Amino acid sequence: MTRGLLLALAGLVLALMTVAACTTKPTIQGASLATVQAHIDAATRAAGSDLKPFLALCKPAPATRPKGDDHRLAALIAKPAPPPGKAFDNLYFLGDAWVSAWALDTSDGIILLDALNNGKEAARLIEGGLRQLGLDPARIKYIVVTHGHGDHYGGVNYLVGRYRPRVVMSDADWTMTATNLEFRSAYWDAPPHRVKGRDIAAHDGEAITLDGTTVTLYVTPGHTLGAISPVFDVTWHGVRHRVLEWGGTGFNFGADFARLDAYIASTDRMQALAQQQKIDVLISNHSSFDEAPAKLARLRAAPDGSNPFVIGTSAVQRALDVMGECARAQRDRFAMVK
Repeated sequence: MTRGLLLALAGLVLALMTVAACTTKPTIQGASLATVQAHIDAATRAAGSDLKPFLALCKPAPATRPKGDDHRLAALIAKPAPPPGKAFDNLYFLGDAWVSAWALDTSDGIILLDALNNGKEAARLIEGGLRQLGLDPARIKYIVVTHGHGDHYGGVNYLVGRYRPRVVMSDADWTMTATNLEFRSAYWDAPPHRVKGRDIAAHDGEAITLDGTTVTLYVTPGHTLGAISPVFDVTWHGVRHRVLEWGGTGFNFGADFARLDAYIASTDRMQALAQQQKIDVLISNHSSFDEAPAKLARLRAAPDGSNPFVIGTSAVQRALDVMGECARAQRDRFAMVK
């Protein structure tokens, strides 16, 4: 059995676990304040001095799914956006102060990873950002929505209306956005409506390709049932690097043990894949985790220096370890509640 088939089967098992498992509190043997702290300590060791932003996940999460907070969202959207920037020869950052979109450029068009909160942001930060970087937004051929929350799909309908790209989302999240949205906000535009024959329901391990540039889509359930983590190659001054974008990070789903277990399994799986594929770059769809604006500022100051987005395979694995250990700490916290 090939490695690719094994990975695909592993992803299918994860998805089935997530859908089938119930959220009733399980018996977690020995869960205690001591085990919570042991997981936090393990996460802290894994984070070292370079991955501390990921430790925010170890803070206690609410046991019930938070309701939409439009005041907080309005304040986040109102913050000045960082400038767009070139992270690699063929990868560009486009985002507001808290949520990111990324453009992967090829000679045959652009693969856009996420679309921000709404059409206004898509016009200002994606269209405007691409033009500022010397790229034509009319060349967007695909939009990959990493998961079905409005801060990632909000600008899709605007861009589809303008440029007719194909929209890619996991089958689970297409279903969720069409039937039972997890979150709603007046600041998010409506989710995209899947158009048969044009839009794509991605399954684990499937890929989209433009002119030899391939983005492999791994379904990494947890943050949503169908969060997608894309993996692809970039270059920096002609040197190849392999990128993982983690598809969904926070624990905003309440005391849902099936989701936490799926999240943990996803981090374990992607740690192994990072080693197998020598992934040496980890980016996020929220820049509070990958510190993209600060790294881009360093690149603008020293464009011929080392690229701060290249952290090495070991650091990519450590970041996934931090996320997994924080999820284990959160699971033990919930298990202790009477």
